[in-house]
Amino acid sequence: MPKPMIRVAAPLAVVVLLSGCALAVRHPSVAELKYNPGRYNDKTVSVEGVVTSSWGIPLVPFKLYKIDDGTGEVTVISQNGRVPSKGARVRVKGRVNDVATLGGQAIGLHIQQRDLDFKNR
Repeated sequence: MPKPMIRVAAPLAVVVLLSGCALAVRHPSVAELKYNPGRYNDKTVSVEGVVTSSWGIPLVPFKLYKIDDGTGEVTVISQNGRVPSKGARVRVKGRVNDVATLGGQAIGLHIQQRDLDFKNR
C-alpha cells in the first residue's frame, strides 16, 4: 500500500472504530444502566421494551412510566404529555439522570424522555 494511502486509511480506521464504540453505548440494556449508572449519567440512550405501568395526574407537567427490556425496569419521565399504556412495546430515547448516588448506587435512576416510538409486537 502506498504511503499516502496509509496516511488516509489509518485515521479513517480509528474514526470507524470509535464511532462503532459510540453506537454501542447508545443502546445499553436496563441492567447495564443500573449496574454502571455513572457511565451513562447525563448521556442520551435508547431503550426498547414493554411498558409495565404508567402514571399521570391532570395539570401536573410530567408523567411517569416504567419500561422492562427483559433485563430490568427503568422509570421514564415524560413532559410532553405522551404516555404509553401498560403493555405497549416502545423505544424511548432520552437522557439518563438520577436523583442521588449513595455508596455507588444510583437512587431515582430515570430516563428523561426526548423521543418515543411505538413498536409492533
